Amino acid sequence: MRHSPLVIRLRLLLIGFHLMSGALQVALLYPLGGNTGRQRLKRAWSQQLLVLLGIRIEAAEGGLAGIENGLLVCNHISFIDIFVLNALLPSGFIAKSDVARWPLIGWLSRHNDTVFIERGSRKAAHDTQRNMLAAFGAGRRLVVFPEGTTTAGDRLLPFHAALFQSAIDAAVPVHAICLSYHGADGQRSAAPAYIDDIGLLACMTTVLEARGLTARVTLAARFDPPLADRRHLAHRAHQTVAAALSHAERCATSL
Repeated sequence: MRHSPLVIRLRLLLIGFHLMSGALQVALLYPLGGNTGRQRLKRAWSQQLLVLLGIRIEAAEGGLAGIENGLLVCNHISFIDIFVLNALLPSGFIAKSDVARWPLIGWLSRHNDTVFIERGSRKAAHDTQRNMLAAFGAGRRLVVFPEGTTTAGDRLLPFHAALFQSAIDAAVPVHAICLSYHGADGQRSAAPAYIDDIGLLACMTTVLEARGLTARVTLAARFDPPLADRRHLAHRAHQTVAAALSHAERCATSL
């Protein structure tokens, strides 16, 4: 049974208030809490957002526990992926520069250790590399979605190898993460997919209408330094995530 339109609108309103509360936390509490305090706030805020969206997390074999630093590479389905990963392991993210211009979410991203990619010039690529190395040097975790775009979760696009180079240069581990969304019946759900021309509000509405969604997160592989060249590393990471996705699909089909 689906929520009524009125319930959907009320929950969207609550999500809007939660986004504003996140902005207040960033503005007022981040400067006071230090890095540990900021990570704690980020995790709690992301967990609360997922509750409002009606999404629970199912982390296989401990999920991302024990990952202290390095580069996390994950398949990409939705903007919600960011909050799923932050609810488990607060991290900085590599994002396209246009995210910085999104209302409110862009502001939050700019103040949450996001490294923005400016495309189209060698200088922009160099700046991204420098910012990533600085983050790794400070012991921070960074997440990248190496497909470069989102899918409905039904396939895995090739991984772009360029952003693996920073992990190689910084000699930090690379963690390959598999993420999938499933409905109350256990089958894969495309409700959270942020694809084609769907807008942010329409995507959240679809998620709320779906009800009973679960985000399943699996650590598919860990690659420790010294790392292979970036193309080989990207290929191996792609293989492990593809295998984990295939396993999740088989498990869902057998239900």
